[in-house]
Amino acid sequence: MFTDQQKQALGRLLAAQGLPLEIQVADRMAGDGSDRQFYRFAVGDLSLLAVLPSVAQPLGMAEARAAYAIGRHFFTHGAAVPRIYGFAEDCGLILCEDLGDTKLHDLVLQHGSEAPEVDAYYRQALAALAHLQTETCQGFQSDWCWDTPRYDRSLMLARESGYFQQALCEDFLGMTVFPQGLDQEFVFLAERAMQEPADFILHRDFQSRNLMVYEGKIRIIDFQGARFGPLGYDPASLLLDPYAGLSFNQQQALLGCYLDALASHIPLDRGRFIEGYYYMALQRNLQILGAFAFLSKNRGKHFFRQFIKPAARTLHEHLAAPQGRDFPCLRVVVEQAINLEAVTK
Repeated sequence: MFTDQQKQALGRLLAAQGLPLEIQVADRMAGDGSDRQFYRFAVGDLSLLAVLPSVAQPLGMAEARAAYAIGRHFFTHGAAVPRIYGFAEDCGLILCEDLGDTKLHDLVLQHGSEAPEVDAYYRQALAALAHLQTETCQGFQSDWCWDTPRYDRSLMLARESGYFQQALCEDFLGMTVFPQGLDQEFVFLAERAMQEPADFILHRDFQSRNLMVYEGKIRIIDFQGARFGPLGYDPASLLLDPYAGLSFNQQQALLGCYLDALASHIPLDRGRFIEGYYYMALQRNLQILGAFAFLSKNRGKHFFRQFIKPAARTLHEHLAAPQGRDFPCLRVVVEQAINLEAVTK
């Protein structure tokens, strides 16, 4: 429930919008991997969402400020994000539009990813992504970013490949010995990924549980980690998403749809994009596995464990492509991880 400070802040935000002050908290909502608090409540006939920063995270307030500033910027530039009505600087409360409960992932579970209506939402999501990545660059300020202002080499090594090795291989699976050339492969991967143009907007967690379906439209949430970065990472996040398990043929068809949408916003060298996409997808797959292991073991969020093995198998398949010959040590580690995960269940 709200504290007195939060109630007062909420009252000020509602009054600023000319809305009634009588509220009824309907329920506290789950936040997946986030430690933020989400409350849905009714004001007259309007359903709203109050988002409160994590009290356990020292950067919770910085994250809240980023969510407010970035969300307002995206909405102003026509991105498919919820409307934000206000922000209380004293306690970090964000008042925003309620988009209901239906995630794209829910529709995948209900109908299957190949159902025509689900495929249509995927295509709509990728079109919305292309818009967000390109049309919101102008005026985007790096000092809004609470984490890092840019997706770069140091982030890849520490928070993706390093995260994979530490959180999954060492902490979760108990691996202690690694091939001698693994670190060099991670550096090579980061250096290659750094060759991609990176002056676009990166969501960095663009997957089916961060896409709401509301009134027949895809809406994008959990964008507070946005920063400047390359184009390929976000579509890879959606197409390799272990929550959905899209087939290779689906991924290829949807990637073509994304490139068509992207070409309507910027000049596009498709061959160059596809060449770099491989490395973006590899980086994302490493990040996913680190995150699922960390959330399962360190945060006690066991929901995520079921997706570790599918994500590891996807990574193994990805390394079987011709470009994977540059990563023999990583391939060995992934094979060991798949076998250990089977044993530890």
